[in-house]
Amino acid sequence: MRKFLWIAGIVLVLDQLTKFIAADYLASRGEVQLASFFSFVLVHNTGAAFGILSSAGGWQNIFFITLAAIACVVIFWMFWRLNSQDIFLAVSLMLILGGAMGNLVDRLIHGHVIDFIDVYYRSWHWPAFNIADSAITAGAIILGIDAFRSKSQTK
Repeated sequence: MRKFLWIAGIVLVLDQLTKFIAADYLASRGEVQLASFFSFVLVHNTGAAFGILSSAGGWQNIFFITLAAIACVVIFWMFWRLNSQDIFLAVSLMLILGGAMGNLVDRLIHGHVIDFIDVYYRSWHWPAFNIADSAITAGAIILGIDAFRSKSQTK
């Protein structure tokens, strides 16, 4: 299963690289609209997904650092125990691990997560997100598909 560790590494590197580029570029130039439904905008998220607890007063950063560190350890432990046949599960765990590590690095370095991808329709905006969030979401979807696939194969 070690052969899948590169996935988490690629996610982490891509996430940090795109955040660095986005923060540098958007801080000086502001929002960049790419389509009628998509733009890049710099957001410093001190909360969790969808900005939950973003106005909690500062304690939430330590909470989310602790939670992410524990999650990374648990995900890695689960990954290490997989059988060689659990390819979908391995890929999903590595996507989630890479994303969790990317956002953890942000919290440790900046005290917040850098989000920059903005998807919207007219005045409705999905909360801004980043590559790490996308990898976590993709990993969770693959995890769900694998769970349903595993159940149907055991019947």
